[in-house]
Amino acid sequence: MELHSVSLHGHRVGLRLAGDGPVLLLVHGMASSSAAWTAAGSLLAGRFTIVAPDLLGHGESAKPTGDYSLGAHASLLRDLLLVLGHQQATVIGHSFGGGVAMQFAYQFPDLCERLVLVGSGGLGREVNLLLRALALPGAGYVLGLFCRASLDDAARTLVEWARRVGFGPTPAAEEIRRGYASLTDAPSRAAFLRTLRAVVGFDGQRVSANDRLELASDLPTLIVWGARDPIIPVEHAWHAHAAIAGSRLEIFEGVGHFPHCEAPERLARTVSDFVTSTEPARLSQQQLRARLQTRAS
Repeated sequence: MELHSVSLHGHRVGLRLAGDGPVLLLVHGMASSSAAWTAAGSLLAGRFTIVAPDLLGHGESAKPTGDYSLGAHASLLRDLLLVLGHQQATVIGHSFGGGVAMQFAYQFPDLCERLVLVGSGGLGREVNLLLRALALPGAGYVLGLFCRASLDDAARTLVEWARRVGFGPTPAAEEIRRGYASLTDAPSRAAFLRTLRAVVGFDGQRVSANDRLELASDLPTLIVWGARDPIIPVEHAWHAHAAIAGSRLEIFEGVGHFPHCEAPERLARTVSDFVTSTEPARLSQQQLRARLQTRAS
């Protein structure tokens, strides 16, 4: 998965590209980047075209002072696909990226062939207490104290020592450390807080798709969750599966919040089977209008 970049609306957008075939758009979570998809994406690249962008404020993309809402991210992904010459894609989103993926499918139904939600946000209010605390005023100051380059260097040293004595970190721990490292940079930290506060408050997740999930019944949908997810409870997966007619549900036992990092082979196999066994949706604004009018009557 080679790292590239494009310029959109005056902002650099980093992205990883690989493979050939039907397009999979991989959307990472908060305080993460396209690098999180390296293992799973590399496996999927044998059958699919992989497009894994860094959302604005993350990874190698620009970190402007601006709009970090789900809608803004979804619009940028639409523009990115069009610039790359892709007409449609199966959209796969993890955590916050799942919320972006659902927003993308809602705003641009004609571009979305299928939807895959991996430990997705936006499906209920419950979320880990730490994220709720970071949404409080003044949390940015505290975050700055704990996320410093010197502490990240110490963490790297500890990880390297553990590897040498045979106690390498788990894939989930590696992803958490990468997220921590990204927050040692002040612009990235500010972008993280803007992104977080767009969807999370101290009382939980502020944005929910639950009142619109039935609209996804025309869209092949796969829901993947780790049974031991400590960030977003697995109950959200069951509720979403019940609300989306025809959806598929895969619960990964022994896996936490990062199925794509903790079990990349299983995730790649699950996604590949889902894509190859379903027909891509051919939705339009007219179909969406008809469904909304039916609900309004």
